[in-house]
Formats: sequence, structure tokens, C-alpha cells
Amino acid sequence: MASDNLAMLNALDTARIQWYHFKAIVIAGMGFFTDAYDLFCISTISKLLGRLYYYNPSTSKPGKLPHNVNNFVVGVALVGTLTGQLVFGWLGDKLGRKKVYGITLILMVICAIGSGLSFGSTAQSVITTLCFFRFWLGFGIGGDYPLSATIMSEYANKKTRGAFIAAVFAMQGVGIIFAGLVTMTLSKLFLLNYKGPIFNDEHVLSTEPEADFMWRIVLMLGALPAILTYYWRMKMPETGRYTALIQGNAKQAALDMGMVLDVEIQADQDKVAEFRASNSYGLLSNQFFRKHGHHLIGTMSTWFLLDIAFYSQNLAQKDIFPAMGLTDKDVNVSALTEAFQTSKAMFIIALLGTFPGYWFTVYFIEKIGRFYIQLVGFFMMSVFMLIMGLKYDDLKENKFYFAVLYGLTFFFANFGPNSTTFVLPAELFPTRLRSTCHALSAASGKAGAMVGTFGVQSYTLDGSSKKIRNAMIFLAFTNMIGFCCTFLVSETKGRSLEEISGEDGSEQETQKGSRASGANQEASWG
Repeated sequence: MASDNLAMLNALDTARIQWYHFKAIVIAGMGFFTDAYDLFCISTISKLLGRLYYYNPSTSKPGKLPHNVNNFVVGVALVGTLTGQLVFGWLGDKLGRKKVYGITLILMVICAIGSGLSFGSTAQSVITTLCFFRFWLGFGIGGDYPLSATIMSEYANKKTRGAFIAAVFAMQGVGIIFAGLVTMTLSKLFLLNYKGPIFNDEHVLSTEPEADFMWRIVLMLGALPAILTYYWRMKMPETGRYTALIQGNAKQAALDMGMVLDVEIQADQDKVAEFRASNSYGLLSNQFFRKHGHHLIGTMSTWFLLDIAFYSQNLAQKDIFPAMGLTDKDVNVSALTEAFQTSKAMFIIALLGTFPGYWFTVYFIEKIGRFYIQLVGFFMMSVFMLIMGLKYDDLKENKFYFAVLYGLTFFFANFGPNSTTFVLPAELFPTRLRSTCHALSAASGKAGAMVGTFGVQSYTLDGSSKKIRNAMIFLAFTNMIGFCCTFLVSETKGRSLEEISGEDGSEQETQKGSRASGANQEASWG
């Protein structure tokens, strides 16, 4: 049964761009803003935690989180995110996108506040409580990935679907910017009132006692955007595709989509029943693996490899900046000054390198296509990281060039695989398995992030030039593998979700080497 016989799906695919599309982008995107803020603000304050809770007078150095503690504080949210992606992704297909969409925000609000209220009088009790709440914070964040991507893909029309999904994900860039901006602003305000001496002058007094309030405020502010978004999420109707194709209620789907998209939609109940009957295969079936096995391997492997580099780069900034002289050495600043300088450097890199890349993807994804953006992104990241690795010692004397190269890696991560690995799993798979397959792909990415956090980041914690150089070369290598794995996915630009997934009964590309067919499709639409 061809999808053009199903009037409801055709109406969704051809609906003109309306206010509700942009409203959905904001509602889903604010979740990603919160996700990024919560995940990356920990990098701006982790050095502060070391000074406050792990100072040892016998070392004559500022307090520093032990390697295993640092990795756990920074990485425990990623473990929660991976778990949450799998759980909520599965629930999104079983119970519906909307039913579990609000639960993720509630978790994020409670746990962001709980992270800031981490209690106890010893380092162990504070860090343990912090890690407990950040695990469950990550669990809530994890649910946002498959649900937001799936909801946006099922609302959008086929001509702008990629741009709309990418725009939701681009709010991650705004969240990263605000993680730096909020920490920078708060630390500056505290410095104006409570500035302490540098460590070399006063070992103990250089860690301002008031800094203990500052890091807590930074973490708790992550609850604010989630609170503001909750009401609007609960007002969103279930997606028409889920209501019709999974629940089998074509009349309700037509009513819901007709109201929010202001289009006339026919229910087609008999045709919907036929459609559902022809697409009832499960995730572990031979039919799924024949149609989508290589796609799932492609989306999982590329996201895994991308996140090794992306999270290594983001979370290691605090260690690389002082090693390159972009911020002062820890003995030459107070605790709040160090937090201010680190967050300022992260803010500038995010504003000039990270943020533009996301929006380049939004603008070009329907012109260039997902496949080529991902290929070029992986390749350019590999080139810049290899240069930084091989020429690291020379670049230490040319900080401007290092900052430019470092910023370009972030630009091509986001005008590249960091965006497209989020978009493609929301388009390649059938409706009944879309949220689950996106969750599997995203969870694979978080597994890569944990490799970066617990493995690669360990090479940067001491600021050793040799170790940082080796880490950069390793990341260049993983990006080239990601370049190769991109050939496992197909171009999705300009096609309906049902045509891409083969749900409409049309013959879909199932061979790994189907680039030529994709290129012909691009030419016909472009």
C-alpha cells in the first residue's frame, strides 16, 4: 500500500510551515537546552569542587579532585543518560511519545535542585550525594533524546523535517553557551564581593568559602528552563503517526493534527488498519534486520565514535586551557577566579566554534543532505585533531592558532556528525520502532561519551603535553572510523518517513552501497 493512498500521512508530509511547527521546536528544544546545560555545567565547577573539598596542605598545591572522583562526578550523569535513553525510548514506542514526555522534565527539575543541595560535612558525603542526583538527572535527560527527535520528525513535513529536527538539537549549543555564561556571571558577581588572594599568597584563604554557594546555584539553575517548559509539553497532543499507525485510532489522529496544524485531514480508518497489519514486525525479527539492520549498525557506530571525540573535547577543556596558557595556572589564582577564567574560555569557544556549527546544519541540511554533512564533519574533525596532536608543542607557543583549530573541531562536530547522528535515527526507522531505535543509537553515543570521560579525559587531567598530544591523535583516528561507518546509512532528504522506512510498501534501499540511488533521489528533489 503506497503512502500516497493514505491521505492523513500525505497531509502531514505536505502541510505548510505553521506557527505550531516553531512552537514544537521551542518546546522540544528547551529540553535540549536544559540537557546541555546540566551535562556541561559540571565542567565549569569541577575544579572548584576539588579546591573546596580535596585540599591537602602537605602538597603545597590547590585541592584537586582525584582522577577517579573527577571521572565519576563528570561521568555519572552520562551513565544515567544512557540508561534513561533505553528505558524512555522503549516506553515511547509502547505507551506513546506524549505519555512519558513530561516525566523526563519532572526528573530533571527534582534532580537539578537535588544536585545543588548535596548535603554532608565531608567530601565523601557531598560528592556521593551529588553523584546520586546527577545519575537520576542524566536518567531524565536520556529520555529527552529519543522522544524529542521522534516527536519533531513525526510532526514535520518532509521538505523541512531535517531542519526542524536539527533546530531542536541546536538548542544544545545554546545550553552549552549558557553553561559557560551562567558560571562566568555568577563567579564574577561573587568575586566582586568575596574575592580571595591567589593560592601562592594564601593557600587556605585562596579558596573563598562563599564559592560553596556558587557551584550549588549553578547546578540548581538547570531546573528553571525545565519548569518553564513543563506546561506546554503537557498541552502537546500525541503525534498523528503514533495515534494512527500504532494505536490504530485514525479518527483521533486526524482530529489532533487537524487542530494543531490547521489542515483538513481524512481519517482513513480502513487504510490505517491495512497499513498497521503490513508493518507489525518487531525489532528482533528477520524482516527488521533485512530492511534496517545496516542502518541501525550505522547510526549506532557513528554516534558512538562521534561522542568519544565530542565529550572528550568538551569535558577536557578545563584541563587543556591552562596547559596551553589560555587560563592562568591554578597556583596564580583564587578558586573563584579560576572558575571565572575557565567558564569564560569555554563560553568563547562555544560562542565562536560550537554554536555556529549547529545552525549551519539547520540552514544547509535540506540543501546538502545529512550524508554529506556527516562525511565532511568527520573528515574535518579528524584533520584538525591530527594537526593539534602532531603540532601540539609548537601550538603551545602560538595560542591563537591552537584556539582557532580547537574551535574549528567544535564547528565541524556540530556542522557535521553531532547534529546528523541525532537527525538520522529519527527518520530511518519505522513508526512502531522509531523511538526505540533512536534510543539505541543515542545510548551507543553515550557509551562513546563514557569512553571519552573515563578513558580519554584521564590523559588530560594532569596537563601533560605528551598525554594530551596522544589523546588528540587517538581522537583523530576514531573520527576517521566514523567517516567510514557513515556509508552504512542512507540519505533521507526530501522523502516521507514511510517511504524511507519502507512502511508504505515501496522497495527501500537495503544495500550498503546504495549511494548512487540516494544521489539520484537528491537530484530529483533538488
